[in-house]
Amino acid sequence: MKNILTAPAVACCLSATINIANAQSVAFDNLKVLLGEIESVSADVVQLIVESDGGILEESNIQMYLKKPNGFYWETLSPFPELIVTNGTLLWNYQPDLDQVVIEEWDSSRSELAAQLLSGRTENLATEYSIETLTDEDVGTAEFELTPKASDSVYRTISINFQAGELDMIYLNSKNGQQTVWQFENIEHNQKLADGLFEFVPPAGIDVIENSYVQ
Repeated sequence: MKNILTAPAVACCLSATINIANAQSVAFDNLKVLLGEIESVSADVVQLIVESDGGILEESNIQMYLKKPNGFYWETLSPFPELIVTNGTLLWNYQPDLDQVVIEEWDSSRSELAAQLLSGRTENLATEYSIETLTDEDVGTAEFELTPKASDSVYRTISINFQAGELDMIYLNSKNGQQTVWQFENIEHNQKLADGLFEFVPPAGIDVIENSYVQ
């Protein structure tokens, strides 16, 4: 027996598809506006690595600075000190426990999605992710959930939360069940940050390892 779609049924399906597309377009536009208002960020970050059973595998305290278009500073203070900083041309990865710094050419496409978004790189967002939004205007919260369209993505979803227009939390939900949570505290937007903050001068006596990406 053949299934025959009537004209009203077809119209209903088309309407639902259009509504979903419109909702995603609105979500993308709203997220782009919130991210576009950020020119620089300084924040204390609590990073949690959460196992699939809910147990906390690791908790780190981090100092973060960001300056559009390319300045990014991410210093893990504890439990394992490490500094990652880039000026948009070079990336320095300083590991004081090993007395070494690794210097590489910077490639923004290799950076974490969250870092790309905070830097304003949203041009491929709508084509690479399905975007849903949950906003509660009464308490001033906005949550955006991004689902990768590519089947080979390591992430199941990425959630970005804003509180009263300010970045509050980012969740990275991996397909293996592990979660990475970034909680932003003492956050300041659009303050003046010196360009020199995003340069690194290796301390005397440490090993300097220079790598180049092979294209």
